[in-house]
Amino acid sequence: MKKRVYTLLVEHFKNWGITHVFGIPGKSISPLMLELESYGIEYVLGRHEAGSGFEASGYALAKKTLGIAIGTSGPGGTNLITAAGQAKEFQLPVLFITGQPSMQETGRALSQDSSQFGADLVKMFEPVTLFSARIERGDLLYLYLKHALEKAYTGEKGPVHLCIPFDVLMEEVEPFSLPLPDHISPVVSPDIDKAVTLLNEAKKPVLFLGKGAVMSDTYPQLQAIAEHWGIPVMTTPGGKGAFPTNHPLYLGGYGLGGAKRATEYMKSGIDLMIVVGSRLCDMSLSGFTADMEPEKVLQFEYDLKFAGKTIQVPTQIILGDIHLNLKQLVLQSGATTKELEVPAAWAEAAAATLQAESASALSAGTAFRSLRAALPSDAVLFGDAGSHSFHAVQNFEIIEPGTFFFDEVFIAMGAAIGYSIGAKIAMPDRPVVCVTGDGCIMMQGTEISTAVNHGIPVIFFVLNNGRLDMVEKGMSYNTGRSVGAVYERPLDVSLFAQSMGASAYRCDTGAEVETAVQSALRSNTTSVIEVMVDPQEIPPILTRLLSLD
Repeated sequence: MKKRVYTLLVEHFKNWGITHVFGIPGKSISPLMLELESYGIEYVLGRHEAGSGFEASGYALAKKTLGIAIGTSGPGGTNLITAAGQAKEFQLPVLFITGQPSMQETGRALSQDSSQFGADLVKMFEPVTLFSARIERGDLLYLYLKHALEKAYTGEKGPVHLCIPFDVLMEEVEPFSLPLPDHISPVVSPDIDKAVTLLNEAKKPVLFLGKGAVMSDTYPQLQAIAEHWGIPVMTTPGGKGAFPTNHPLYLGGYGLGGAKRATEYMKSGIDLMIVVGSRLCDMSLSGFTADMEPEKVLQFEYDLKFAGKTIQVPTQIILGDIHLNLKQLVLQSGATTKELEVPAAWAEAAAATLQAESASALSAGTAFRSLRAALPSDAVLFGDAGSHSFHAVQNFEIIEPGTFFFDEVFIAMGAAIGYSIGAKIAMPDRPVVCVTGDGCIMMQGTEISTAVNHGIPVIFFVLNNGRLDMVEKGMSYNTGRSVGAVYERPLDVSLFAQSMGASAYRCDTGAEVETAVQSALRSNTTSVIEVMVDPQEIPPILTRLLSLD
């Protein structure tokens, strides 16, 4: 018996184990909304399509499955494009579905036209997805959906887009069954032996971990490699969650939010830089100078686009699936973990920092150390775009790898708000914290209402200094003044949160931060913790600033 296209889609969502779908309804996609309810899949009503796309992405990240975001035709679809771009940078399989008023009427004047005669969503999504197509007939659903899923799951995963006109959704077609891809063999490099040789020969190496190391879930392998060869470790801003920050071999972050110890080591004469999952963008190599250049680079990456392009030294690229290649490296070399002690000088330095700041006004560093003190070790943090996240990169300790997610390449403001909501749905038993700022809240903060209405107990940790801090400090540093980066009337984040039904806290000291976090954890409700930080504090971003001369 034939079934309608919208029924087949929702049946597949159910069979794939999808429990939540994200979006904002509209006429062209209304059949999907109604069918989701019929099949017991919760439809998470967002407050802006971009927020819904971020939520679907956070769900995909935490549940390790396909995320689904649905937007109507025209502006509903264009609003999803930013979320698709962010999902691509995070290498997340997210299916973006958009509508079109009618296939049969295409070519005539249509309201919110998404075809080639209007705002062509298929073309608009092409640069920010791995596959973008319009299903112009119901009998094409199987083939196009198969193409989309295979693209989303092949190699470096990523988002895909299907535009489905209303009349095509209503068509009846022969049913089919299409599982999520599990037959695609990841690429394993034949050059692992070359990597082992380079590691064995290295006299002063460094392990340089990027966001790809986090997303490929390689934590045991990274620790075994570091300890077996005794390699010091540093992380890019996006790689922050890849390695425990209290590990004896951890030197700190490099790039924005980096540590002085890491910079000094880079200047000490590196002969081999082992890069794992980093494209070595300007944020990751901020402050990099000629005297830090290594003799050689060993780079683990999914594709060749940026590999070997930034640091112009002999580079051995290990191409393919990062997780499997590192696993093979460990097996082939016999690398094993070792018991190491944290140098006493490091612990003393950390204690001195806490003591020095205890009597001063609240700084972002104190705020993040207080947050760490109040959170369990398995709490998962999502860092938003802004100074707040670079303060977190510099000051928030990672106890368990895989508990901090941040992107330093696409960096959409407010994305972490949605990612946290989707992730909390996928991991209800773990605390999830969104680290964000007042500027991001004013872009995507209404998604807090989405969390409240769906009973999602995310903790939103909001640093408020009444300005777009990175922009304001950057302009001021370069020109002596800033324009358009300071709010004449700053946002009252606590009052804003209360208006949407969230529990709200306002903190002026580190002790108040700890108390608020503990209270939020006990309440198990959507909570917003507003942290009033010093607006004049200099964030750890100045190595990136460009001269305007």
